Amino acid sequence: MKKLASKEFVIGLCVIVALVILFFGIDYLKGINLFKPANFYYAEYDNVAGLEISAPVQIDGYKVGQVREIDFDYENHGKIKVLLALDKKLNLPEDSKAEIASTLLSGAYINIQVGKSKKMMPIGGTLASTITPDLMASLQDNLMPQVGGVINRVDTLLYGLTTLVSDPAMLNTIHRLDGISNNILLASDGLNNTLSKDVPGLMRRAGGTMTRIDTITYNLAVLSAQLKSLPLSQTMDNVNDITGNLSSVSQNLNSFSAHLNDKNSTIGLLTQDPELYNRLNRVTADIDSLIIDIKKNPKRYISIKLL
Repeated sequence: MKKLASKEFVIGLCVIVALVILFFGIDYLKGINLFKPANFYYAEYDNVAGLEISAPVQIDGYKVGQVREIDFDYENHGKIKVLLALDKKLNLPEDSKAEIASTLLSGAYINIQVGKSKKMMPIGGTLASTITPDLMASLQDNLMPQVGGVINRVDTLLYGLTTLVSDPAMLNTIHRLDGISNNILLASDGLNNTLSKDVPGLMRRAGGTMTRIDTITYNLAVLSAQLKSLPLSQTMDNVNDITGNLSSVSQNLNSFSAHLNDKNSTIGLLTQDPELYNRLNRVTADIDSLIIDIKKNPKRYISIKLL
């Protein structure tokens, strides 16, 4: 009898231990650590879509706790009470808020906005709550109308492209472009042949031209050296002397011209007095007559006496 009771006791004890392990194992798999001390706070929401038990509770992206329970408040219809298990060392100011936020990958979580009040929230108190608009709902409300407009424009664009492509004029243009491409290829081949034939000759001529240019450059260098060796300063001095002499001659010519034009000067009287000119003419005529007479009658003027 004792042996039978002992077996039943062992079986019952094993079942109890298995249930306890199962209970704590399920909570552990959910991320709930029942053996870790925590401070419990409540938050009430009108909608907790996407929020689940063991969802993280964060402050500025750092995890400080998790959601322990989500219960419908039957006494206050329309409200859902959420139990938050936060780190034991964390004390929240009274004006802190528990905000439900969501991401595309990890789902909903609670973000605590720490207040600035010096008065702390009592353990088990209810935090003020807010809900961040769902990202997908925001995309649906804001982005989808714009996407619809873009789709309409794309449909219009595709219709226009279809009309353009099916136009016979476009086909004719494409055929012409093919002909132009063929002509360009032929011209390119002709240019390549011309370059392969004429370029070597041109390069040889260019080489000869460069040789001549080198010769000319050498001659110019020699000429420049010779010009540097010339006594240019002495030459310029001589030119300056000649220029001074020419200036003196010019002054003398001007003075002589002034004397010629002056009626009171001797040269002016000779050039401008008609009476003097007439007398000189008469004297010249008398001299001519005298010379003629001497030729005719030389004895009249020359007497030769013989002793």
